[in-house]
Amino acid sequence: MMKKIMNLKINLAIIGFLLIVSCESELNVSPEDPNTFTAEDFYANPEAYLQGLAGVYSNLSLTGTDGAANSNIQGLDPGTSQYGRGLWNLQVVTSDEAIWSWENDDGIRDMNRSTWTADNVILRGMFGRTMTSIAFANEYLRQTSNAVLDSRGVSGELRNNIQDYRAEARFLRALSYYHMMDLFGKAPYVTENDPVGAYQAPQYARPELFTLIESELLDIIPELPDPLQNDYARADKAAAWMVLAKIYLNAEVYINENRYSDCLNYCEQIINGGFILTPNYLNTFMADNHQGAARQEIIFPVLSDGVVTQNYGPTTVSINGQVGSLEQNGEDFGVGAGGWGGALRVTRQFSEIMLNGQYANDDRNTLIIGDRPIDITNISNNGTGYIVAKWSNRTSEGALGSAREIVDTDFPMFRLADVYLMYAEAHLRGGGGTISEAVGHVNALRTRANNPIMVSAGELDLDLILNERLVELYWEAHRRQDLVRFGKYSGGSYNWSWKGNAPNGIPISTNRDVFPIPTASLGSNPNLTQNDGY
Repeated sequence: MMKKIMNLKINLAIIGFLLIVSCESELNVSPEDPNTFTAEDFYANPEAYLQGLAGVYSNLSLTGTDGAANSNIQGLDPGTSQYGRGLWNLQVVTSDEAIWSWENDDGIRDMNRSTWTADNVILRGMFGRTMTSIAFANEYLRQTSNAVLDSRGVSGELRNNIQDYRAEARFLRALSYYHMMDLFGKAPYVTENDPVGAYQAPQYARPELFTLIESELLDIIPELPDPLQNDYARADKAAAWMVLAKIYLNAEVYINENRYSDCLNYCEQIINGGFILTPNYLNTFMADNHQGAARQEIIFPVLSDGVVTQNYGPTTVSINGQVGSLEQNGEDFGVGAGGWGGALRVTRQFSEIMLNGQYANDDRNTLIIGDRPIDITNISNNGTGYIVAKWSNRTSEGALGSAREIVDTDFPMFRLADVYLMYAEAHLRGGGGTISEAVGHVNALRTRANNPIMVSAGELDLDLILNERLVELYWEAHRRQDLVRFGKYSGGSYNWSWKGNAPNGIPISTNRDVFPIPTASLGSNPNLTQNDGY
C-alpha cells in the first residue's frame, strides 16, 4: 500500500543537492555530495521539473535522504525537525490536549509545562524546518524563472505545466509563512530574488506576513487546479482557500481586524467544492485514508508511509504514543503491543469535555478509562490520566500497514470537518451566513459521529464551538491556535493540568501566545528581534 507520490524520497535528495544552503547559517542543508550533478544536468530531463516540485513537497514529510532517522538540517534530531511533528508539538503538547510522559526527551518538558525558552530545541526544529521549506520553494522558483527557462529553450506544453508547478511551490511557501506567522509572530522574508544563503533577510512581523500570505494566495489561485482535481497530496484551489480562511478566522489575533465575512466566504467555496465527510469518522485516521471517502474529506495532507515516506511525524507519534502503558493495546492500532510505552495521555480538562454529557455517546469520544485516575499528578507516572484511541495504522478493512512503527496513516493538515466548524464560528462572530447553515454543519458532524444529541439554534454559541472543535479535531494541530483565538490560552480564564508548571494549572503570561525566536536564529540574522517577554 505504498504511496509513491511523485517519488518524494528521491526528490528530497535532488533538491538537497541543488540547494547549497538553507536560509539560516546554523541550519545548513547538507547534501552528501553537492558535486554529484548540477542543476543544468538535472533539468535537462523534461520530467525533472515535476520531480523538483516533488522535492519541495517532500520537506513536509521527510527529514533526510536516509530514512526517518536521518536529518538534512545540521545539528537537529529528525524527531524534533519533521515539519508535521513540529507543528503537532507546538499546537498539541503546549495545550490541554496531551501530556508527553518522557520528559527527558529534548525540549518536551518545557512544552508540557509552558516553560519554554528561546533555547528550546523543539522550537529551533520547527523554525528551521519551516524556513527550509521556504528555501526549497525559493530554489525551485529560481530554477523555473522565465529567464532560466528561456536559457534552456523550454517552451510549449512543458512551459505551461511549469507555470502551474510554480503556483504550487508558491502555495507551499505561503503555507510555511502562515505557520511562522501563527507560531512565532514574525519571520525572515526571503524570496527567489534573494541570493542563495542570504542570511540577513529583513524581518516581517504579523501585519507584513498577513499581507504577503493573502496577496500570494490570491495571485496563484487562478493557476491552481480546481478542488479534488490535482494528484493526491498536491495543492489545489481548496488548499489555498483553506489557508485564506484560516488567516481570516484568526485576523483579530494577527492584525487586530475583523475578517470573519472573508473567512465564511472561503468556507462556503470549500464546502461547495465537492468534498464530503467520510461516513465513518475514525476511517479518516486510518492507514488507507489516502483513498476512498477519506480522501474526499482531506483537503491537504502530510504524507506518511512505512516504506517510502518514512518519518517520525505526527501520525507515527500519535499512534505509537496513544498506546497505553497498562493496556498494551498497540496491536489494535497496527503497531507493537507496547507502542511507545505510554508516551501520551490527555489532561483532566480534555477528559471532562468528552464526558460532560454532550459526547458520552459519540464516535469521536475515544477515551479509554479502565482503572486509570483522571488526574496526572506526576507526569512520569504513565499509568495515570486517560488515553485515547483515535489514530490507527490499520486500514478501514482491518489490514496492517506496511510497517509496524513508522505508519502509513497520512496526517490531515486540513479537512472538511474543520471548515464546517469554521463556518459556524465565523457566523457567530458576525461574518454572515445563516444560523440554519451553521447549525446544520455542526449537526452533520454529530450525525456522522452517531451522536444522538443535536444542537438547536438557541444552543449554538462560541463555548459550544470551542468544545466541538476539541472533540472533532483533537491531536490534529489546531488546539493552541483555537485557545489563543478564544482568549483562553494565556491568562487564567482557563487552566489545564500542568499549564504554568502546576499540576492543576495556573495562569501564564500573554507573551506565551507566541513562541520565542530561537536563539540560534537570532544569532544568524541581526535583523531578527526577540518577541516581547523572552
